[in-house]
Amino acid sequence: MKSRMSLLCLSAAVFLAASAAGAAFKLPVPEKLTLKNGIVVYYLKTAEVPMVSFRLYLKGAGSAQEPSAFEGIAGMTADQIMKGTPAMGAEAVAEALDFLGARAGVSAADEYASLSAECLSEHFPRVLDIAAACLKEPAFLEDEFKKARDIRLNELKSSKDNPGRAVRYYFLKAYFGTHPLGHFPSGTDESLVKMTAADVRDYYRTYYGPKGAIGALVGDIEKKQALVLLNAALGGWKGANVPVTATPPLPEPRGAKLLLVDKPDATQAYWILGAPGHALGDKITPQAAVMNTLFGGRFTSWLSTEMRIKRGLTYGANSSLQPYRIGGLFQAASYTRNEKIGEMLDLLFDLLRKAGRDGFTPAEVESSRNYIQGQFPPTLETNGAKANAYVQLAYFNLGFDYYDRYLAGVKTTSPEAAKAAAARLIPADDYVLVVVGKADEIRDQLKKFGAWTEKKISDPGF
Repeated sequence: MKSRMSLLCLSAAVFLAASAAGAAFKLPVPEKLTLKNGIVVYYLKTAEVPMVSFRLYLKGAGSAQEPSAFEGIAGMTADQIMKGTPAMGAEAVAEALDFLGARAGVSAADEYASLSAECLSEHFPRVLDIAAACLKEPAFLEDEFKKARDIRLNELKSSKDNPGRAVRYYFLKAYFGTHPLGHFPSGTDESLVKMTAADVRDYYRTYYGPKGAIGALVGDIEKKQALVLLNAALGGWKGANVPVTATPPLPEPRGAKLLLVDKPDATQAYWILGAPGHALGDKITPQAAVMNTLFGGRFTSWLSTEMRIKRGLTYGANSSLQPYRIGGLFQAASYTRNEKIGEMLDLLFDLLRKAGRDGFTPAEVESSRNYIQGQFPPTLETNGAKANAYVQLAYFNLGFDYYDRYLAGVKTTSPEAAKAAAARLIPADDYVLVVVGKADEIRDQLKKFGAWTEKKISDPGF
């Protein structure tokens, strides 16, 4: 949905595992380092490879703080951070990092902006100096800003040529409306055209600073050296006294909100259905994961089996759970030939009703539990994955034993608990459904599902 690390990683199986031998996965508990200006960094020494991974979350610098008139400015600001300083141009920064075989970048999520860096341990002092210099004193060069803005405008234009991408944009606006979580990470045509480099500088001055920042450092580096380097690079940074406003409650659909987007040259119809999900840390998270794995979270799920394998309606159908701090989102999505969209949606609603009414068999639930526990994620073996896990668990105050508690909940999920999760999270009557396709070929098939609002894909915006 956004250019960001999905918060689902805190509850989905991809970040949870047991080893091939069946032993429970344990994420090592990191040490807490506090810099002179209050930045907290969680540290873990690893010696398997001579590499270091660093992450830093900057509270309040995400898209949830954006003025509605400047949608996308959080992402644009983050994009420009590593484009040079007054003393070191964009090309010089890129060349220096390439010479060191390092990666460094800044991105924006909903609540925060995130700095990341990966490099050989011996090069970490220099890489950290470069990244910190860019973070503390970005140049915001006019030509770099214009290039980034043009790229984003072209991406928005081209998205309407791709119905699989366009349906995500239309769904985002249909579901979230004016809520901050409905902001496009790349911005809109209207916001980008009037956005200037000066606006980006102002956003940076207002929202970038060490207040509330949380980081993680994992790799082949001693704690004493790490603390010295981090304090030298970031400990003296003052930055903005970041104003953070509470994100308003998520919208909750009442009844069926149906949107048809007419794309006259489309040969296939793409759809997304969404309804309220669960929040980060909700006690239902393990049971919800077991349920979603069965419904649409793996290749042998209900959606994939019925829509792809048995009926040949599509090459892919899935469902997902996206938790936020203030709530969540359940989604199901797929596509099919225009002439089959009515049949596919009939099947979708049959499966939605079946999950909430009948639940799952004991054998299905056991299979889902085993699937989640048995997926050993190679990403968690890397320094970068551990750093990501630490900074997210700390930022959202979930605790470093989160995975232990999650896996214990998965292991003990009963068929009754999985059914209860389906009854709560899989929508029966209240949802948003967006379809993008050739209206002349699909409009009549959709009438039985309710009253549809219709848009043309050639209309401005989404």
